[in-house]
Amino acid sequence: MDKIQMVDLGRQYEHIRDEVDAAVLNVVASTQYINGPEVKAFQKELEDYLGVSHVVPCANGTDALQVAMMALGLKPGDEVITTTFTFVATVEVIALLGLRPVLVDVDPDTFNIDPLAVEKAITPKTKAVVPVHLFGQSAQMEPLLDIANRHGLYVIEDNAQAIGADYLFSNGSRKKTGSMGHIGCTSFFPSKNLGCYGDGGAIFTNDHALAQKMRYIVNHGMQTRYYHDQVGVNSRLDSIQAAILRIKLPRLDSYNQARQQAAASYDAAFNGHPGLQIPVRSPFSTHVFHQYTLKTSGIDRFALQEHLMGKGVPAMVYYPVPMHLQKAYTDPRYKEGDFPVTEDLCKRVISLPIHTELDPEQTETITGSVLEFFDR
Repeated sequence: MDKIQMVDLGRQYEHIRDEVDAAVLNVVASTQYINGPEVKAFQKELEDYLGVSHVVPCANGTDALQVAMMALGLKPGDEVITTTFTFVATVEVIALLGLRPVLVDVDPDTFNIDPLAVEKAITPKTKAVVPVHLFGQSAQMEPLLDIANRHGLYVIEDNAQAIGADYLFSNGSRKKTGSMGHIGCTSFFPSKNLGCYGDGGAIFTNDHALAQKMRYIVNHGMQTRYYHDQVGVNSRLDSIQAAILRIKLPRLDSYNQARQQAAASYDAAFNGHPGLQIPVRSPFSTHVFHQYTLKTSGIDRFALQEHLMGKGVPAMVYYPVPMHLQKAYTDPRYKEGDFPVTEDLCKRVISLPIHTELDPEQTETITGSVLEFFDR
């Protein structure tokens, strides 16, 4: 059996090696390393996949969030509502721009931002809300969009963990995550469901004017070369990464299906276990399992992690400390106990390996090792 890894990019690469190697060499030979034809082709293909009018490639997912907020014209002191149970980048860019992060709690089952908490947090200074599609399934976008519409707020979707997931509206229609708000953002970090072999990101919108503005921002604020009409940044997806993403994008749905199959094997082993709650699938979203995250009960979560490591099974905790208790984001508005759902999750969640290359022998080893901990 191959070594079990949280994400096995090496084995994934073996299946696409010839295409990737040829694509990389073609870019090198072309000498069009920045904004070359591979970037433009990937942009169009991702627009078609997501069903959006505009994709703006950029250097990474954090930049995508920052550029989105810059393009919307948010000013220092404006409030942006987001979840306290997320990776730091979501809150980091709000703080970097001098905006005021307003944190709210999450749903205890899906771990996604609670729409009721969002509405309660709105003030006259609120300008935007950033739902994070955590671990692979959509936040509850229909009520969030309704709230935003009623209060005149921008919606910026953090889609770094759920690309390829579908949101199901009450009228029966469906849309890809990242395509529903004013702007969607994603990361192509190597471990993502759609990952490159370095850093990369993209921004999505159906608003032509916003798209144009973001294209200028990512390229130093230039519309015409050496004429800078607005403050920008240097954030571009390089052609080699775009060429790799073009190979992976047509496989994204099958990659997500492989993750779903692995998740189903885990479910079968753990469903009904008194010490483990399997991931809850919301009725309004498909789940593409960027992470397979269990909620433990009545055990030392870190003892389980140590036990698994001893069996050659990696396991990670996403996330051990919520944003409102992080030293860098200490805020007198928030204290321990203010967000009970998130604080409870941070003490109980643990994520198992999940990726496209997990085979039945590996999943059996992983599930057996987890259950063995409870049988000791």
